[in-house]
Amino acid sequence: MSPTNRTVVVTGIGATTPLGGDAASTWEGLVAGRSGVRPLEQEWAADQAVRIAAQIAVEPGEVIPRPQARRLDRSAQFALIAAKEAWADAGYTGAAGAEASEDGAPGATVDPDRLGAVIASGIGGVTTLLDQYDVLKEKGVRRVSPHTVPMLMPNGPSANVGLLVGARAGVHTPVSACASGAEAIGYAIEMIRTGRADVVIAGGTEAAIHPLPIAAFGNMMAMSKNNDDPQGASRPYDIGRDGFVLGEGAGVIVLESAEHAAARGARVYAEAVGQGISADGHDIVQPEPEGRGIAHALQNLLDNTDLNPAEVVHVNAHATSTPAGDVAELKALRKVFGDDADHFAVSGTKSMTGHLLGGAGGVESVATVLALYHRIAPPTINVENLDPEAEATADIVRGEARKLPVEGRIAALNDSFGFGGHNVVLAFRTV
Repeated sequence: MSPTNRTVVVTGIGATTPLGGDAASTWEGLVAGRSGVRPLEQEWAADQAVRIAAQIAVEPGEVIPRPQARRLDRSAQFALIAAKEAWADAGYTGAAGAEASEDGAPGATVDPDRLGAVIASGIGGVTTLLDQYDVLKEKGVRRVSPHTVPMLMPNGPSANVGLLVGARAGVHTPVSACASGAEAIGYAIEMIRTGRADVVIAGGTEAAIHPLPIAAFGNMMAMSKNNDDPQGASRPYDIGRDGFVLGEGAGVIVLESAEHAAARGARVYAEAVGQGISADGHDIVQPEPEGRGIAHALQNLLDNTDLNPAEVVHVNAHATSTPAGDVAELKALRKVFGDDADHFAVSGTKSMTGHLLGGAGGVESVATVLALYHRIAPPTINVENLDPEAEATADIVRGEARKLPVEGRIAALNDSFGFGGHNVVLAFRTV
């Protein structure tokens, strides 16, 4: 096989989300149909029109030593937690090139010059920026943290993950709003496929639960104001959906060339088939209502991979719970896949995790890979009155998880779209 057409596989997963502090607890919550949304109890929330969010289940301070945490933005803290889990899950025990773990046991190694990191964030270190500006105003110049710049940089999470594993093949940070995490994974796939790297750790992170983003999203009427029913507020495809619920956290996967994984006897979760990317060219915020840009990304995926449309049985949809976006995505799937879309079990996991913005594509890739690995599709919760347009277009997994086919090779899609008209579709397949 030529170095420009190498098979890419997933060998490690990690996450910290509103449903759990690791991938296993997050997956358990998704399959159980548990909501991670709850009221905001911070004092600043009292004056907000939106007083709910999907806050992290396990605070990073419980995992990361305090001296290290003080030098990291919250988004970087999430990324490091998820990356450490994914790295260990893939069988690696230290930085690239390390010969042994701390206890002296031999561990899997990788050439640092053949290792990359791609961790995305849609907003970056916004909490650091805003908090340190408050320090400047209230306490003066000398009290501003000297770590502020590396903490607020959008590439801070990726840089810190790259340092964690010793990556030298390239460390990158795609920024495409809510499509950022998926674009990071797509970029990582291409790094391996084109021969730049043998192993890439990739995903997305976000930490934007702060007064200013909450106020801004609320004022643009993008978020649900269902403060009286937090767990029922994120309701993709329901006729009464009224906007997304902001979440926080990170999802990271380890990608390898199939040859590299086989040579070290790694456990493989799934094949990362490839990506499809496009832009709407329509509006800075509103999605193109007929899903034309999404359809272009889907077609790009099919044109540039060996994915057979008949293999696809599951879609982890973008499904943010906004009136326009949810249905446009389903229209695009039907337009490109035609009758094959009849076999899609469509899950809207943001109904449980909330919308992690730049972290969404990372967390939902973890969910998509695990759906294939365990052959089960998580439910979409809170769909009490299914939108007739959604019902006529797709098979939505509602209420309870659904078993996927147990025989044969199957594939799944993870869709991510962002402000600015960014569209990214990832495809994974059983091995």
